[in-house]
Amino acid sequence: MVTTLSFDQISSAVRDAYNACKGVTGGQNAHYIPYLANIDSNLFGISLCLPDGRIVSVGDTDYRLGIESVSKVHTAILAMEQAGTKTVLNDIGADATGLPFNSIFAILLENDRPSTPLVNAGAIAACSLVDPHGDAEGKWKAIFDNMTALLGSEPVLIDELYRSESATNFENRSIAWLLREYDRLYDDPTMALDLYTRQCSLGVTAEQLAVSAATIAADGVNPVTKKRVFDASISPKIVALMSSVGFYEHSGDWLYTTGLPAKTGVGGAVIGVMPGLFGVCAFAPPLDDAGNSVKAQAALKHLMNSLNLNVFSNTHFDIASA
Repeated sequence: MVTTLSFDQISSAVRDAYNACKGVTGGQNAHYIPYLANIDSNLFGISLCLPDGRIVSVGDTDYRLGIESVSKVHTAILAMEQAGTKTVLNDIGADATGLPFNSIFAILLENDRPSTPLVNAGAIAACSLVDPHGDAEGKWKAIFDNMTALLGSEPVLIDELYRSESATNFENRSIAWLLREYDRLYDDPTMALDLYTRQCSLGVTAEQLAVSAATIAADGVNPVTKKRVFDASISPKIVALMSSVGFYEHSGDWLYTTGLPAKTGVGGAVIGVMPGLFGVCAFAPPLDDAGNSVKAQAALKHLMNSLNLNVFSNTHFDIASA
């Protein structure tokens, strides 16, 4: 069965989700990163982008938030585009750890590779895998340019966040050197860690993130710029990674209750991808105990339920043309 959704239906569903969830409470800002701890906890926005470039946004979708772990998706795409999906699978992996995003224990358990590029260990390894090898600024340019191509416009490095992250990333330092000890890092550990910290400190808007998610939904073609960012064969791979580990130890519960492949960040953003249909981002700073935005989760659940969408459903959906 094929069901057609109109843009008006989608727009109404986004606004309904915002209004229904704007009063949701609970959670707290990422207190262990001083910059994030001080962000206004009342910020909230939802943005959805269709593969044809139409966007609906409500709330604080033009606020420049710290991208944090959502950036793992973008750099994983870059690593797959440069090195190939098989290399990323062999050198990093695609298995969910079932453990917190910054777990060192997960590295000890998976002593052959870092498990997945969507947890801290695998994301640091992905930064080490990015070309050009041994060239910190060349690597940063590749990461930044790839991010810009996915977002459809440039992000901005938040210097205060970068300094805050760099001063408090003790666990990630341990992760980087443990990876090096196990020969699971593919460039200088200090360089890889700094690149990862920098990419997490990029400032983006929820609307930009929705565009990048829609680029994944559109098999690598940015719906705003109309430019191909990555090969279409990468889209199902990154969606699979988002499905299996996008919510860390809560990933199974999330996918079971929403049917939306998604990725979170401790800056408060959650991006979701419905292949062929849309990319979406919800943003609110207070997090649950796994580091996932409480209000953004509620909003995306409301959106998926109201549209009766599920990536595992036998019902196929189309979006009506403008």
